[in-house]
Amino acid sequence: MSRLLNKTALITGGTSGIGLETARQFIAEGARVAVTGSSVAGIDAARAALGDSALVIKADAADVEGQKDVADAVRNAFGHLDILFINAGIAEFGPLEQWTEERFDRSFAVNVKGPFFLMQALLPLMSNPASVVLNTSINAHIGMPNSSVYSLTKGALLTFAKTLSGELISRGIRVNAVSPGPITTPLHDKLSPTPADAKVMTSQIQAQIPVGRFGTAGEVAKTVVFLASDEAAYIVGSELIIDGGMSNL
Repeated sequence: MSRLLNKTALITGGTSGIGLETARQFIAEGARVAVTGSSVAGIDAARAALGDSALVIKADAADVEGQKDVADAVRNAFGHLDILFINAGIAEFGPLEQWTEERFDRSFAVNVKGPFFLMQALLPLMSNPASVVLNTSINAHIGMPNSSVYSLTKGALLTFAKTLSGELISRGIRVNAVSPGPITTPLHDKLSPTPADAKVMTSQIQAQIPVGRFGTAGEVAKTVVFLASDEAAYIVGSELIIDGGMSNL
């Protein structure tokens, strides 16, 4: 396949899960790829998995000044950017009364503030045409208990995608969003304190999914590839929900 032949792409949070699988599929489709990650272990794993086919950049998604460094690294490597997949994020859950200002601010810094200023830093590098895809969540649509802060951040990111789609289309930049439901990734495994708790939670969530299973990172990545490609040239400001029908209940 060569749907992204000779295109340049940046994937934030690209060292594991959906981001890493999307990097693999972008490369298979002919793109030159850069990914960001924050942990040394994740960066090393991504370099081992992607080899010389990708530039791996260490970056904290919450660091506003650091977003300029990411943009500089992309400029030095590629000179311009055709595709941006804003994927880095954190998911913390808990009842309303247990949230602290520090945890609240961290979630918004990673999931909203960092992406906003990354987009600002990268704007001078964006090609005409270009494609931007933001990874939001079905939690922006459903009233899942204990997800108040996470849902707030993803709702903000979805609104950002829709607003930018109108603001940037005159520059040839298409902005869209993907909103995954429950996906089997390392992030999901971190949501429970013990393996036993994770098994119970997985069973409870799975019972709410009409197709009867969690989605895979590959299924989300295929949707991102489509939105990034010229096949989606007439898709602007859209949200593609990838949740096995969960949000339709």
